[in-house]
Amino acid sequence: MVLGIVIAGFRVSPVPPLRFFGAAWVTLFRNTPLTVLFLVAWFVVPVIFMPGLSPWTKALLALGFYTSAFVCEAIRSGINTVPLGQAEAARSIGMTFFQTLRLIVLPQATRTVIPPLSSIFIALTKNSAIAGAFSVTELFGVQKLLSDKGFDIAWIFLWVAIGYLIITFTISGLFRLLERRLGVAR
Repeated sequence: MVLGIVIAGFRVSPVPPLRFFGAAWVTLFRNTPLTVLFLVAWFVVPVIFMPGLSPWTKALLALGFYTSAFVCEAIRSGINTVPLGQAEAARSIGMTFFQTLRLIVLPQATRTVIPPLSSIFIALTKNSAIAGAFSVTELFGVQKLLSDKGFDIAWIFLWVAIGYLIITFTISGLFRLLERRLGVAR
């Protein structure tokens, strides 16, 4: 989420190279299938950048970069809901762009981005299942271990599905609570 907020700051920055970097980041990671990002994290990153990364770190990189592009766009849409006069007033009293963003714009934008962020975090939870195909033990990885030990696969799938439902319902409930407390009244 932090990376997505930073990239969103780049996307609305008055500095053209930062805007270009933010736009390129979002275009690259939103339009690349997650499986391809996992393949790059597994086979390209260790060879070129960082050899010896653990499978968890590689999965975190792939999921983090992928999700950051979606978080960025959600945050940017929230930034665009803040009236321009707010930022202009902050700039007129001598605040820098990043002070304006951090102290004036982002706190107001946060209220409008709660619902889309909820969807993004639920999608992240479900996308984590792809990590199981790359030697990272998550819920479906546990399912494979149990089925290899002879447990009934139908019951295992049922419990894995219930596990994902519990996780996603919890995320949804927490964001619903946040929206009730902080969200914009409709």
